[in-house]
Amino acid sequence: MLACIFIISFTAVPQPEAGAFAAAGKSAQIVMERETGTVLYEFNADEKLPMASTTKIITALIICEDCDPDTVVTVPDKAVGAEGSSIYLKKDEQIDIRDLLYGLMLRSGNDAAAALAILHSGSIEQFANKMNERAREMGAVNTNFKNPSGLPDNEHYTTARDLGMITCTAMGNNLFREIVGCKSWKGKFRSFTNKNKTLYDYDGATGVKTGYTIKAGRCLVSAAKRGDMEVVCVVLNQPDMYEKSFSLLDDSFIKFEIVKIPEDKRFICSGQPCRTDEIKIVVMRGKTITYRCLPMSNRDNIIGQLQIYSENNLIFSANLYSIV
Repeated sequence: MLACIFIISFTAVPQPEAGAFAAAGKSAQIVMERETGTVLYEFNADEKLPMASTTKIITALIICEDCDPDTVVTVPDKAVGAEGSSIYLKKDEQIDIRDLLYGLMLRSGNDAAAALAILHSGSIEQFANKMNERAREMGAVNTNFKNPSGLPDNEHYTTARDLGMITCTAMGNNLFREIVGCKSWKGKFRSFTNKNKTLYDYDGATGVKTGYTIKAGRCLVSAAKRGDMEVVCVVLNQPDMYEKSFSLLDDSFIKFEIVKIPEDKRFICSGQPCRTDEIKIVVMRGKTITYRCLPMSNRDNIIGQLQIYSENNLIFSANLYSIV
């Protein structure tokens, strides 16, 4: 069963200035429906900005995808005493990947990030290459990673849009989702409490990660689910990051909803019964949704196109398949 994806933008976006950090001192924001990737709101979403420890979202995703979390490892020497926030790993300490992941995402341990990167790829540099490769696969083409933790580097940057796409993908990974949605963790080797206030203060919160450096300012990627719709919000260099994020999330749940068209729904096109693949689209609440079936020359069992309109505006189209 194929889920159709359609991205809608409702807010005009200023053209970004050339060069990384051209907009330093400015904030950037985006709100996306997680499953479809639909953009619900954006502001400066394509500005290249530092993102501090929200970097760890892709670090955790790669480890969740590639590693067995129950593997017990020895902490690499180069991870001990990492700069910035830490879970205070010790030389030759034995710990499993799972506890390192929880330390990474709940306590923002830069030493956990370094350990995971080295264990995965052999070095920070090689892991950064993997991060960039994985980011491109997700469509994050205006992002460049130099380290797994988000420590300041002039060549380490993202955009709100790219970080939103990365997070939407990451939240589709069950282990990642479990970790970032956890308020407290008691593992085999370590125990942690989550620093992300979103989980405690926002109804329906599902994660995901905070970040702060002097250069990046206050950054927050948050997610929440109500009913059928899960929303991801990214704010970069936002002094009131929680208040702004919660306001953007509230607006999204008030203004938008998911409309589902199941695969077994039947349509008539040129007198023939037909169907489409399952469709999920995000629409503004209270708007009338109408359908139109346009015949096409029959090829590969495609006999027409389903067009979906909201208040006479075309918002989605999909192939119609004969069921005769």
